[in-house]
Amino acid sequence: MQRLSKAVIAIAALGLVGWFGFRFLSSGTRLIYDAQIDGLPDTPKEWRGRIDYRKLDRQLVILSLRPEMAGLAVAVVEDGDVRFVRTYGLADRSTGARVTPDTVFRWASLSKTATGIMAASLAEEGVVDLERPIASWKTSLRLPGGAETKLTFAQLLSHQTGLTKYAYDEKLEGGENPGALRRKLAVAPLQCPPGTCHTYQNIAFDAASEILEQAAGKPLFKSVQTRLFRPLAMKSASYGMAGLTGSKSWARPYSLGESLEVKEAYWRVPAAAGVNSNIVDLVRWMQAMIGGRPDVLSDPVLQRAQRPRTVTPEMYSGKLADALTNHRYGLGLRSFSYAGRHLVGHSGAVSGYRATMIFDPASRTGIVAMWNSNWGAPFRIPFAVFDSYNKRQDSSWLDLTDIPLPSTEPAPDTDENRTTKAPRK
Repeated sequence: MQRLSKAVIAIAALGLVGWFGFRFLSSGTRLIYDAQIDGLPDTPKEWRGRIDYRKLDRQLVILSLRPEMAGLAVAVVEDGDVRFVRTYGLADRSTGARVTPDTVFRWASLSKTATGIMAASLAEEGVVDLERPIASWKTSLRLPGGAETKLTFAQLLSHQTGLTKYAYDEKLEGGENPGALRRKLAVAPLQCPPGTCHTYQNIAFDAASEILEQAAGKPLFKSVQTRLFRPLAMKSASYGMAGLTGSKSWARPYSLGESLEVKEAYWRVPAAAGVNSNIVDLVRWMQAMIGGRPDVLSDPVLQRAQRPRTVTPEMYSGKLADALTNHRYGLGLRSFSYAGRHLVGHSGAVSGYRATMIFDPASRTGIVAMWNSNWGAPFRIPFAVFDSYNKRQDSSWLDLTDIPLPSTEPAPDTDENRTTKAPRK
């Protein structure tokens, strides 16, 4: 009976793909952007390597056709080289504009990687002492019991404030000023004594923007642009809401096909969630993160940023929670083990947008993906890619028959279904 049920679901999924494919093709809208762009491996004849890119492409087509999705952009680095860039679906359902490699998405909490790297770079130059207490800089952050006088900058960047997770995020979403909220954290509830556990933050984490501005003598976004993004030729990378909505092609936010309002809240904590870019620039960022641009990001800087500093709770729920172990956090970067491999990266989630970057430093292989919907299932994509690279025959991460089609009933509150506004990854 169980096999029969799976077969029925699989047939239904294929029918869904056919129906959606017919609708898009008959309307003249292409789901996949397959025009060649100089230097990008965006056509099948250019896909070479250990990974089965044609199979991956077929799986991503099926994923992109799910009603929970709008648009999707994916890129893969294999053995240090960009081997696959592909985009699917719609950037704007109202106009039928499709996602292209130029389409700009939000990084959400993946932005924390830029903050961590900036801090590690300045520390390597002797400009910033990561072990200095936060209070030795002029910041708006106040912690219960005056803990800011003892908690170090490195502990801030690795989320060891002790505050209850996502402290005051709902107030930020309600329009309150981030600096004022950081001062109010002095009376916020604690999950543990500061410095003794990992509790993920956005408002508190953004005190890093104040510290790094003082250290570099310019706002965080200018430092990152001039020292990191510009040397890496990341022309679409920007900070702030205007950087997204002012782009020629940008992805509108959706949830289950319904258009969402673009909200500025998390752009106001730039160190935590301020960056936007297209998929090409995000994959350039990952290439640098795995050692491909030592002229911009040296090995000592990467090691300093990626070194685990605290144990964290599980990242996901369900199958992913069962598959991942050894969760750690460095300077704005996560790390964990999967199938015997040490992986590093970060993900992000704000209302209507998701992003992920996960790589294996040893093999210099990784994947980046961004999509303009609240659905969490695409967080599985990296693990399908790693399974293909490592020739694991039993991989089923992109077999979506275990995820029922959406109904009018509310979905369980798991990381793969969550539609919360805060950048939870």
